[in-house]
Amino acid sequence: MNLTALARAIGKSIGYVSQLERGRSEISISTLKSISEALGVQISWFFQGYDPDVPTEQGHVVRREHRRRLSFPGTGVDEELLSPTLTGEAELILSTFAPGARSGDEQVARMAEQSGFVIEGELELRVGSKRFRLRAGDSFRIARGESFTARNPGQATSLSLWVIAPPRY
Repeated sequence: MNLTALARAIGKSIGYVSQLERGRSEISISTLKSISEALGVQISWFFQGYDPDVPTEQGHVVRREHRRRLSFPGTGVDEELLSPTLTGEAELILSTFAPGARSGDEQVARMAEQSGFVIEGELELRVGSKRFRLRAGDSFRIARGESFTARNPGQATSLSLWVIAPPRY
Protein backbone atom coordinates (compact mmCIF):
# COMPACT_ATOMS: atom_id res chain seq x y z
CA MET A 1 0.00 0.00 0.00
CA ASN A 2 1.43 3.40 -0.89
CA LEU A 3 1.39 6.50 1.34
CA THR A 4 -1.55 8.08 -0.48
CA ALA A 5 -3.77 5.01 -0.05
CA LEU A 6 -2.78 4.55 3.59
CA ALA A 7 -3.35 8.23 4.40
CA ARG A 8 -6.79 8.05 2.79
CA ALA A 9 -7.63 4.81 4.65
CA ILE A 10 -6.78 6.26 8.07
CA GLY A 11 -8.08 9.78 7.46
CA LYS A 12 -4.70 11.51 7.83
CA SER A 13 -2.56 13.64 5.51
CA ILE A 14 0.12 12.15 3.30
CA GLY A 15 2.67 14.41 5.02
CA TYR A 16 1.74 13.04 8.45
CA VAL A 17 2.00 9.43 7.27
CA SER A 18 5.37 10.23 5.69
CA GLN A 19 6.60 11.71 8.99
CA LEU A 20 5.46 8.57 10.83
CA GLU A 21 7.27 6.38 8.34
CA ARG A 22 10.49 8.33 8.88
CA GLY A 23 10.14 8.36 12.70
CA ARG A 24 9.67 12.14 12.83
CA SER A 25 6.21 12.23 14.44
CA GLU A 26 4.66 10.61 17.48
CA ILE A 27 1.77 8.24 16.88
CA SER A 28 -1.33 7.84 19.00
CA ILE A 29 -2.71 4.42 19.83
CA SER A 30 -5.90 5.21 17.88
CA THR A 31 -3.88 6.07 14.75
CA LEU A 32 -1.81 2.91 15.17
CA LYS A 33 -5.02 0.88 15.42
CA SER A 34 -6.32 2.55 12.26
CA ILE A 35 -3.11 1.69 10.41
CA SER A 36 -3.19 -1.92 11.59
CA GLU A 37 -6.81 -2.23 10.42
CA ALA A 38 -5.98 -0.66 7.05
CA LEU A 39 -3.09 -3.10 6.58
CA GLY A 40 -5.05 -6.09 7.89
CA VAL A 41 -2.60 -6.91 10.70
CA GLN A 42 -2.78 -6.99 14.48
CA ILE A 43 -1.30 -3.99 16.27
CA SER A 44 1.37 -6.30 17.72
CA TRP A 45 2.80 -6.71 14.20
CA PHE A 46 4.51 -3.32 14.61
CA PHE A 47 6.55 -4.37 17.61
CA GLN A 48 9.44 -6.75 18.09
CA GLY A 49 9.60 -8.08 21.63
CA TYR A 50 12.34 -10.67 21.47
CA ASP A 51 16.08 -10.46 21.09
CA PRO A 52 16.76 -10.86 17.34
CA ASP A 53 20.14 -12.40 18.19
CA VAL A 54 18.36 -15.25 20.01
CA PRO A 55 15.51 -16.29 17.68
CA THR A 56 14.63 -19.30 19.86
CA GLU A 57 13.22 -16.83 22.44
CA GLN A 58 10.57 -15.58 20.01
CA GLY A 59 7.12 -16.29 21.43
CA HIS A 60 8.52 -17.30 24.85
CA VAL A 61 10.71 -14.59 26.38
CA VAL A 62 10.68 -10.79 26.45
CA ARG A 63 13.95 -9.28 27.63
CA ARG A 64 13.71 -5.95 29.46
CA GLU A 65 15.63 -4.12 26.73
CA HIS A 66 13.35 -5.53 24.01
CA ARG A 67 9.97 -4.69 25.55
CA ARG A 68 7.44 -3.20 23.17
CA ARG A 69 6.75 0.32 24.41
CA LEU A 70 3.83 2.60 23.74
CA SER A 71 3.81 6.23 24.77
CA PHE A 72 0.72 8.36 24.68
CA PRO A 73 2.07 11.87 23.96
CA GLY A 74 0.78 14.56 26.26
CA THR A 75 -0.93 12.13 28.66
CA GLY A 76 1.91 11.13 30.99
CA VAL A 77 1.05 7.47 30.42
CA ASP A 78 3.57 4.93 29.09
CA GLU A 79 2.95 1.22 28.63
CA GLU A 80 5.22 -1.74 28.02
CA LEU A 81 3.94 -5.00 26.63
CA LEU A 82 5.46 -7.79 28.72
CA SER A 83 3.82 -10.65 26.82
CA PRO A 84 5.90 -12.28 24.09
CA THR A 85 2.86 -12.37 21.76
CA LEU A 86 -0.77 -11.32 21.71
CA THR A 87 -1.91 -14.76 20.56
CA GLY A 88 -2.23 -16.40 23.98
CA GLU A 89 -5.07 -16.33 26.50
CA ALA A 90 -3.88 -13.14 28.26
CA GLU A 91 -1.49 -10.24 27.91
CA LEU A 92 0.64 -8.48 30.50
CA ILE A 93 1.09 -4.71 30.42
CA LEU A 94 3.31 -2.61 32.67
CA SER A 95 1.72 0.86 32.97
CA THR A 96 3.52 3.97 34.21
CA PHE A 97 1.43 7.02 35.09
CA ALA A 98 3.19 10.30 35.85
CA PRO A 99 1.71 12.32 38.74
CA GLY A 100 -1.71 13.57 37.61
CA ALA A 101 -1.73 11.47 34.41
CA ARG A 102 -4.93 9.78 33.32
CA SER A 103 -5.98 7.19 30.78
CA GLY A 104 -8.54 9.57 29.30
CA ASP A 105 -11.43 11.81 30.20
CA GLU A 106 -14.12 9.36 29.13
CA GLN A 107 -14.63 5.88 30.47
CA VAL A 108 -13.88 3.07 28.03
CA ALA A 109 -14.94 -0.56 28.06
CA ARG A 110 -12.89 -3.44 26.73
CA MET A 111 -14.35 -6.76 25.76
CA ALA A 112 -11.85 -8.40 28.05
CA GLU A 113 -11.43 -8.95 31.76
CA GLN A 114 -8.70 -6.80 33.27
CA SER A 115 -6.96 -7.42 36.54
CA GLY A 116 -4.03 -5.60 38.00
CA PHE A 117 -1.59 -4.99 40.79
CA VAL A 118 -0.25 -1.61 41.89
CA ILE A 119 3.51 -1.99 42.26
CA GLU A 120 4.31 1.54 43.42
CA GLY A 121 2.54 4.84 43.88
CA GLU A 122 -1.22 5.30 43.70
CA LEU A 123 -3.84 4.55 41.08
CA GLU A 124 -7.41 5.76 41.08
CA LEU A 125 -9.89 3.65 39.13
CA ARG A 126 -13.37 4.78 38.21
CA VAL A 127 -15.42 1.76 37.25
CA GLY A 128 -18.89 2.89 36.24
CA SER A 129 -20.02 5.16 39.07
CA LYS A 130 -17.63 3.66 41.63
CA ARG A 131 -14.25 5.18 42.54
CA PHE A 132 -11.36 3.22 44.05
CA ARG A 133 -8.11 4.76 45.29
CA LEU A 134 -5.44 2.05 45.27
CA ARG A 135 -1.95 2.07 46.79
CA ALA A 136 1.13 -0.09 46.28
CA GLY A 137 0.26 -3.69 47.12
CA ASP A 138 -3.43 -3.37 46.18
CA SER A 139 -4.97 -5.33 43.33
CA PHE A 140 -8.11 -4.90 41.22
CA ARG A 141 -10.42 -6.47 38.65
CA ILE A 142 -12.53 -4.86 35.93
CA ALA A 143 -15.10 -7.21 34.39
CA ARG A 144 -15.50 -7.64 30.65
CA GLY A 145 -17.51 -4.73 29.27
CA GLU A 146 -17.29 -2.53 32.39
CA SER A 147 -16.46 1.10 31.61
CA PHE A 148 -13.48 2.59 33.44
CA THR A 149 -10.80 5.25 33.59
CA ALA A 150 -7.52 5.23 35.50
CA ARG A 151 -5.44 8.11 36.83
CA ASN A 152 -2.58 8.79 39.18
CA PRO A 153 -3.88 11.06 41.97
CA GLY A 154 -0.55 11.05 43.81
CA GLN A 155 2.64 13.10 43.77
CA ALA A 156 4.88 10.18 42.75
CA THR A 157 4.95 7.99 39.65
CA SER A 158 2.45 5.12 39.64
CA LEU A 159 3.53 1.72 38.32
CA SER A 160 1.02 -1.08 37.83
CA LEU A 161 0.88 -4.49 36.20
CA TRP A 162 -2.24 -5.23 34.16
CA VAL A 163 -3.44 -8.63 32.96
CA ILE A 164 -5.92 -8.48 30.07
CA ALA A 165 -7.74 -11.65 29.02
CA PRO A 166 -8.25 -12.28 26.21
CA PRO A 167 -5.63 -9.95 24.69
CA ARG A 168 -7.35 -6.87 23.29
CA TYR A 169 -4.60 -4.29 22.94
